[in-house]
Amino acid sequence: MDTTLRLSQHPEADELLGRSPLAALVGMLLDQQVPMEWAFAGPYTIAQRLGADDLDAHAIAACDPEEFAALLSRKPAVHRYPGSMAKRVQQLCAYLVEHYDGDAAALWDGVGTGAELLGRLKALPGFGEQKAQIFLALLGKRLGVRPEGWREAAGGYGEAGVYRSAADITGPESLAKVRAHKQELKAAAKAAKAPKAPDG
Repeated sequence: MDTTLRLSQHPEADELLGRSPLAALVGMLLDQQVPMEWAFAGPYTIAQRLGADDLDAHAIAACDPEEFAALLSRKPAVHRYPGSMAKRVQQLCAYLVEHYDGDAAALWDGVGTGAELLGRLKALPGFGEQKAQIFLALLGKRLGVRPEGWREAAGGYGEAGVYRSAADITGPESLAKVRAHKQELKAAAKAAKAPKAPDG
């Protein structure tokens, strides 16, 4: 895995995402309740603060939880909720150490089908169905990981020519399109929840 991603819009952070399977996974984990660029810059910030040029699942899993939370909380914070996200990052790394010897790429190396890969992603701490499908689409569209049936397993996120998620971002223009799509979804959800005026 060594490609160019444009998710943080920060060259060094994007370079790390493109060459480090664990950084890409951690970025996806952080991608909630904060702007996407902030989330995907997180792995680079964590690596920098650990004095490393990549993330190491064994090292992160072994960190003192309070020290690791403090590392993510330092200004500028890695996430809006640095304490809880520090815990999630450590849980993710501990899971990878236990099940994949700390090698994030082992999640998809040699996997037979998209459905199997989706199942592996959903088993990760902090990855629900939607996050797993988006990451599966990201692997297929941007990183060349394309087991049989990967588009179907990724659902709507796997479709070609759409601007729905991190999987569809190749630069500022597509980022703006994905952001507009998300805003439309939010507006539609809000409208659906609004109390309807009585008839007559």
